[in-house]
Amino acid sequence: QVQLVESGGGSVQVGGSVRLSCAASGLLFSTYTLGWFRQAPGKEREFVARILWINDGTDYGDSVKGRFTISRENAKNTVYLQMDSLKPEDTSVYYCAATKAFSRAQGSWQHWGQGTQVTVSS
Repeated sequence: QVQLVESGGGSVQVGGSVRLSCAASGLLFSTYTLGWFRQAPGKEREFVARILWINDGTDYGDSVKGRFTISRENAKNTVYLQMDSLKPEDTSVYYCAATKAFSRAQGSWQHWGQGTQVTVSS
């Protein structure tokens, strides 16, 4: 059974930093593309970042480019999201996901975590 468990969420002030972690089990981690999505209250879930399994290539949603960094540590079956220069609009539940597909569309991701809340306040 595949499990993705996020951690590291919490409350932070504007301009601060948070690092999220997602520990995976039940899958051959190194063969999956890993990603992060987020969903704010009343809004649709949106793509944040992904890191490809084949070459560790990364891409990001426009709203987080230059502020967030995704990375992975295959030996620990863990993917990270370093979030810097946080803004109030970054307040969301952040979800970890895994896929074998190339597309970053939400329907292409096979496995999801339960989410972790990040709240950014002034």
